[in-house]
Amino acid sequence: MPPVFSHGDLRLYLLHLLDESPRHGYDIMQALSERTGGTYTPSAGTIYPRLAKLEADGLVTKRSEGRKSVYEITDAGRGEVRARADDVTAIENGLADSVRLIADEVRTSVQAAMKSLRADLAAAAKAERKAPRAQPQPDPRVAAREQLQRAEATIAEFRGRMKAELRSHVARGGELPSTVVDELDATLAAAAASVTARLGVPRP
Repeated sequence: MPPVFSHGDLRLYLLHLLDESPRHGYDIMQALSERTGGTYTPSAGTIYPRLAKLEADGLVTKRSEGRKSVYEITDAGRGEVRARADDVTAIENGLADSVRLIADEVRTSVQAAMKSLRADLAAAAKAERKAPRAQPQPDPRVAAREQLQRAEATIAEFRGRMKAELRSHVARGGELPSTVVDELDATLAAAAASVTARLGVPRP
């Protein structure tokens, strides 16, 4: 980016600012920063030597106001500003052009960033639509509890049915040979052993 002020322009613009109103050094630096859109914030080492030179040339005066030094343009300084009014206008037009250029660059950068962001969001949304949705995995502990309730219900139903049938049979005068009870016992033991083996429970 080219310099904001060409050779000699800063000196004239300082006189122009003081022609508007008396200012202290910090106020001058703030004014320069504001009028250049923040692109030029001069240091004290830049401003104060130039103010001292303007004072030495009789174009400004300096007076103390508390802990601050206030600079005020003299009649000779006003005369120079009036004589170079066209130059002052050209400087201000250049500053306005610089600020507009910066604003255009910022606007272009923001628009490009927004366009890129929209493209990224659209791509992410498209990828999400194409990606298979992961099915939630059931909690094995919940499944085990459900199957336990089912097993207990099955055992309870079998026990109740066999108990009822055996009692009814005996009540009607039927015989209950020991071989039948032995076979029932062996069958239940075998079923229990099979279930234990399927569960991987070690035998005692």
